[in-house]
Amino acid sequence: MTFSKKKIWVSMALIFILCSIVKHIEFFYIQTDRTFIADNVICKIFTIISIAAALIFWKLKPSDIGFRSKGFLKYMCCGFGLGIGTFAVSYGLEVLILILQGKTVTFGFYVTNFALSGATNSVELSVPALLICIAGNVINVVAEEGLFRGLFLFLFAKIYSFGKSNLIQAFLFGIWHLVTVALEVKEGTMNIPTAIVMAIGYIVLAGILALEWGTCVDMTGVLWVGMFEHFFNNFIGNTLHVVSSTGTDEMQIVRIVLSNILSLTVVLLINKRSRKKIREEL
Repeated sequence: MTFSKKKIWVSMALIFILCSIVKHIEFFYIQTDRTFIADNVICKIFTIISIAAALIFWKLKPSDIGFRSKGFLKYMCCGFGLGIGTFAVSYGLEVLILILQGKTVTFGFYVTNFALSGATNSVELSVPALLICIAGNVINVVAEEGLFRGLFLFLFAKIYSFGKSNLIQAFLFGIWHLVTVALEVKEGTMNIPTAIVMAIGYIVLAGILALEWGTCVDMTGVLWVGMFEHFFNNFIGNTLHVVSSTGTDEMQIVRIVLSNILSLTVVLLINKRSRKKIREEL
């Protein structure tokens, strides 16, 4: 199979547009996230099917885009370690700021969907709800990591440098998340100026993580670090909430920004050290 620039751009644009259309239909009309599932999984399942179709078209195997058994347990621990470490710091800072403001702080454990502007649905924590949340997040990370850090990064790297390919997939990952802003504008819960700010926020925050997880793929050759950190980030955001005397998750944005920046910084430092060590050995 010839990896021509035109063929790659056309096929990637087609997959991205089709998956985005299905995502908008689900968010705008089906609204699975407002049911007991608390997540939009239909578009993620469609995305997984699209990845499988693309692999057949390009005559690739799942292992070619990072789904390999290499270092699975090691990189699983790395992914969970990044998530746990950075969110421990960010939750701690959030609680400290609220306490310094004279507020009483506790933690709430229940399942919600996720949005920077606040959750629109919550489900009481129970074994079925927890299992559904876990299953939904597994589907989500397989779809998003498989598409952006797997298929997109692999194919774009055939025609561009890794750095440029990583930036492209990170930008597309940010655009992928703008459906939430569009929905709130449609429902009248967000005005245009606020929507513009939130859209930029989604692109930047999602882009930071996408760059980090793409760098992890470059360092390890597999998707596992990003997948497991992605899973942890979503799961903790869905289930662990900071409740104060004046509201819930009031400083969620601070928590997310800090954890994202910390995580990217750690990965970039490790990557820089690894490259320096390789140069010294050579």
